Amino acid sequence: MLENGNIKLRAPEPEDLEGFYKWENDSALWSWGSTLVPYSRYELKQYILSAKDLYESKQLRFIIEKKQDRKSVGIIDLYDFEPHHKRAAVGIIIDRDYQRNGLAGEALALLCGYSFSFLKLHQLYAYIPVKNEPSKRLFQRHGFKRKGILSDWLQAVDGYEDVQIVSLISDL
Repeated sequence: MLENGNIKLRAPEPEDLEGFYKWENDSALWSWGSTLVPYSRYELKQYILSAKDLYESKQLRFIIEKKQDRKSVGIIDLYDFEPHHKRAAVGIIIDRDYQRNGLAGEALALLCGYSFSFLKLHQLYAYIPVKNEPSKRLFQRHGFKRKGILSDWLQAVDGYEDVQIVSLISDL
């Protein structure tokens, strides 16, 4: 359920620390999220070692691994999980060296299948900066529909940026 012929989604392992460190501390991505300061290796190691159940932490993070060479190429996660409403937000980071190879789409398809068929979620959604055209195309290709715009949602270098909300409703 969490793999196809090319990739698999798996739980983070201590060996993933350097990848986490690289991806979570990429300051170019900070303006699109809520991170303001870098994470230490210690903090990230503690996170990996103490990963909790989705119902407890309201988050579920997967490493995206290429099956051919077992190389970790990114992270995809569910966060802001709402068990009563059966919905969660989706976030994804692909290592710069592996972008534009279809890996994000494969990972998103696997996550959607798992979320709807196994976790029995009703809805997945994502917040996408309106300037992030690749991300908007990715989610649109996988059936996510634009639901609205949050004006001045993210602080940017030159002011504020709008964010588009997209969602996908389960048909199961």
